[in-house]
Amino acid sequence: MQKPKMTTKYITVVAMFCAVSFISVLIAKVIPNVAGFLSYEPKDAVIVIAGFIMGPAASAIIALIVSFIEMISISTTGPIGFLMNVLASCAFAVPAAWLYKTNRSYKGAIVGLGLGVVLMTVCMLLWNYIITPMYMGVEREVVAGMLAGVFLPFNLIKGGINAGLALLLYKPIVGALRKAKLVEPSTGGQKGKFSLGGTVFALVVLATFVLLFLVLAGVI
Repeated sequence: MQKPKMTTKYITVVAMFCAVSFISVLIAKVIPNVAGFLSYEPKDAVIVIAGFIMGPAASAIIALIVSFIEMISISTTGPIGFLMNVLASCAFAVPAAWLYKTNRSYKGAIVGLGLGVVLMTVCMLLWNYIITPMYMGVEREVVAGMLAGVFLPFNLIKGGINAGLALLLYKPIVGALRKAKLVEPSTGGQKGKFSLGGTVFALVVLATFVLLFLVLAGVI
C-alpha cells in the first residue's frame, strides 16, 4: 500500500471524513439491533468513499481513528468493540478502495465493493467465532451455532447496504470536494462511472438490502 502524502489538504479531508463517519455512528443508534447486540452503522460507506477518493491507506486511517473515538466516547464494548470495528471496516473498505484504484471505473467500483462485502463477511465470521464467546460469556459452541443463522446474513446485509450507499453517494461527495478544491479534478480517464443507470442500480441494491435488514431485525 502506497504511503499517503500528509499534506494539509489530505489531513483536512481525512478529518472531514472522520467527522462524517462518527456522526453516522451517532445517527445509526436509532436503528434496531439484530440478535440484541449486532448494530448496523453506515460509517463503512463513508470510509470506503474516502478510500475511493484518496486511496486504501485513507480508509485504514479513518477506520482506526473513528473506531478509537467511538471506543472512548459512546461504545460500551471497550477494546473488543474497537478491534472488531477496525477489522470490519478495513476488511470492507481497504480491498474495495485498492481494487478501485487499479480500475477507476463504475465496474471497478462494483467489483471492489463486492469483494469488500465478501472479505468483510468472511473476516467477521472468523473473528466472531474467536472473540464473541469472551464478549458474551458463553461457550464457543453457542457462537458457532449463530454463525450461519445470525452473523453470516447480518454481515452480508450490512455490507450490501454500505455498498449501495457508497455507489449512491460517491458522485455528489467527490463533486462537492472538487468544487471546494480539496481533491484533484477528474482527469477524464474514469469511463462509465456513476451514471444515471448506476444511480438506479445503487438504489435497487440499497432498497433490497435495507428490506432484508428489516426482516432480519424482526421489524417486518
